[in-house]
Amino acid sequence: MTQFESRRAEIEAVGADLAFVAAEKRDGVWRPGRFLEKHPISSVFLLDEDRTVTKSYGLHHALGTDAFNIAHPATLVIDRGGIVRYIYRGDSQLDRAPLDEVIRAL
Repeated sequence: MTQFESRRAEIEAVGADLAFVAAEKRDGVWRPGRFLEKHPISSVFLLDEDRTVTKSYGLHHALGTDAFNIAHPATLVIDRGGIVRYIYRGDSQLDRAPLDEVIRAL
């Protein structure tokens, strides 16, 4: 999230908005509310507590060496018509989309 926040001006310049979705329960292991209090962001942050969104995009990671019932880290660019124009699905919890690639997709 901080990488995207640091490039917010570029993102806004092309007319894009950011929204972050976490496959996490409000009172789950990572305590997202507490995290955001310590690390505020200027974007929308949503919780996919029942994994509906994560599953609908094929990003649910039920079981892996580094995951249990969470999402693969992913970045999607969705146009105003709701069409997915770019998707990056990480292979592990540390695998993230190259930020310059995402900016180009915008």
